Amino acid sequence: MVPPDASNTKAPEARTVSIPDEKINCLPGCFITLEGGEGAGKTTQLSTITAFLQQRGIRFISTREPGGTRVSEAIRAVLLATDLPAMHADTELMLMFAARNEHLQQLIIPALQRGEWVICDRFTDASYAYQGYGRGLSLPRIAELEQWVQGSLRPDFTLLFDIDVQLSRQRAARRNRVDVANVDRFEQETCDFHEKIRAAYLQRAAQEPQRFIRIDASQTQAAVGTAVQQALSQILTQRAAQHAVRTIQ
Repeated sequence: MVPPDASNTKAPEARTVSIPDEKINCLPGCFITLEGGEGAGKTTQLSTITAFLQQRGIRFISTREPGGTRVSEAIRAVLLATDLPAMHADTELMLMFAARNEHLQQLIIPALQRGEWVICDRFTDASYAYQGYGRGLSLPRIAELEQWVQGSLRPDFTLLFDIDVQLSRQRAARRNRVDVANVDRFEQETCDFHEKIRAAYLQRAAQEPQRFIRIDASQTQAAVGTAVQQALSQILTQRAAQHAVRTIQ
């Protein structure tokens, strides 16, 4: 199940979801995030992921960051706007986590509690990559915000769409020639900035190999789609094994 465009939906009734840290990792759903630089094609592959899960009868929601709820989408508009003055890097970081907190409380955690899978286009790895490595902000500061907003909640799996920066920028440029109105602040950053983003993602993947699954996004769209399906099959196998272990225990 894919939720309607957040901008056209009625705002959910405000509530706070409080889950003890020791129970966070026992939520029945599965939390999968998609990460990568601009032009990596991760958003394009959402249709592949949607079809895969639907064919197997898996209940899921598809969402994005920043965004996912009406409040978070409003914050997204500010973060990506090119007609506003440049904001301080700390302001950018705190807005990202403000949007994330609303997203978690209103959409992601309730879905996981219902046993649904959550497919999220970007999450906190993007904050480490863009605001940490790209903007040069303190990684411990980002970790403090992560702990405050998320507690121990982390993605179960992350598909990293990795691609050479020059190729990704060529793809983004072709897309932007067609959709000029949607070129955002991050896409306008320098090549050096995007090289830092890619390096950050690769470093995080090396630090957490059990969570990250690298997808070679330099391939054709069809080949990337096949790799995504293989990754999802791998995730299903691991989830089945984890469920079997919990059942035995």
